[in-house]
Amino acid sequence: MYAKKIIIPLAMFILIGSAHMAAAQSEDAPQETAAGGYIGDRPELQDLRGYLSRAAENNNELRAAFQRWRAAVKRSVHADVLPDPKFTFAYYTTPLETRGGPARYKYGLSQTLPFFGKLDLKEQQALREADGLKAQLDELKLKTFYEVKKAYYEYAYLARAIDITRETIALMEYLERIANARFTTGSASHSDVIRPQVELGKLEDRLRSLRDLKRPQAARINALLDRPEGTEVPLPPSIPVMVITEEEESLVAEMKESNPGLRYWDMKEASEETGAELAEHDFYPDFTFGVESTEVDDSRAPTHVTGDGQNPVMVSMSFNLPVWFNDKQAAVDENRAKARAARRSRAGLERKLEADLQLALYKYRDAGRKLELYKSALIPKAEQSLGVIMEAFMTGSGSSLDLVDAEQTLLELQLSYYRALTNQAERMAEIEMLVGRELPCTFHGSLLKTDPLNEQEGES
Repeated sequence: MYAKKIIIPLAMFILIGSAHMAAAQSEDAPQETAAGGYIGDRPELQDLRGYLSRAAENNNELRAAFQRWRAAVKRSVHADVLPDPKFTFAYYTTPLETRGGPARYKYGLSQTLPFFGKLDLKEQQALREADGLKAQLDELKLKTFYEVKKAYYEYAYLARAIDITRETIALMEYLERIANARFTTGSASHSDVIRPQVELGKLEDRLRSLRDLKRPQAARINALLDRPEGTEVPLPPSIPVMVITEEEESLVAEMKESNPGLRYWDMKEASEETGAELAEHDFYPDFTFGVESTEVDDSRAPTHVTGDGQNPVMVSMSFNLPVWFNDKQAAVDENRAKARAARRSRAGLERKLEADLQLALYKYRDAGRKLELYKSALIPKAEQSLGVIMEAFMTGSGSSLDLVDAEQTLLELQLSYYRALTNQAERMAEIEMLVGRELPCTFHGSLLKTDPLNEQEGES
């Protein structure tokens, strides 16, 4: 009777827990899937939203990339400014005797004017370089967000693995007590007692390993957020079930247009093309205009001289002679070759990104199929099988070996279910990184069930 009083509530606990998880999904889906939204808008992922915000502000690599872009923007501001004017001063160590008097010193001011269009091309090239660094910043930000999301979802999976393992340990402890009770009455063999004890030891070792994994995974999150290593990171309450609302073909097309890595090579090619145009302008001379004055003392001649003591003023114009054509043509060819290299790099990256996106979409779909399989077929059948074997064990027609095998099967299926759930969320984050923006999706909410054992213990 003692075994019967324990085993029946335990079987009901398993079946009710399964029904609770399925009911939670069926109730959440009609409410949450009615319209697409962004995962950051959901209260269930408030911690993740805070992590992303902190990473955007504090991640060291992001801050370094931001400063590089900011420096390039500042450089582009003065790219079209004229060269500084030149002031010249010359002093005659021996006065130069002139008809109007001895010349003591002279001074002048000159300004170089680049050939028409050079300054505009320099500004365009600087702006393209700044745009390229902005694209690199955006790409790094997307990769950082992906790493944060991936670390968060792995941490959420760890939370579920700990909970499921702890619940399974509680189940095995009940089974061990039942086996001991039956063994004392002579209705069970010694192997029926040993088998649950061995499985219990394996589960306890797994639980210790999972709990020990919390520290390095929390350290990974803290490193991405630039927080002190020992900062406490609470276990996430849920793993979201997300369904992309956009067509896959449109995602591939958008990726080709908006991926920041591709945009960087577009800017790189434009910058090199502008550099080639600027190099072609070096075939034309730059002009320098100036004005100069000489300080002249009064004439020493005894008779009056026209212009006596007056300072002569001279205006000048000069230009350089671009005679080294081979050197300048080499500069043009160099920039043209760099532009072609950037075009090729862009084409190669596009093919790679398209393949990566197709693979990510496949893994996303595959995770969705596994979720449906585990939720609708495998886990319910494994729970039913465990219930039947438990009933047989209770009546004496079953062995603890069958019971432990059924428990192991259910545990692995539950972990596989949450592994697929985590994979789906991670592939969603990868797709967003490849496309270049966060994607709206239908959100099913948390499928994490509460622990009925804890509830029963609390009530008692």
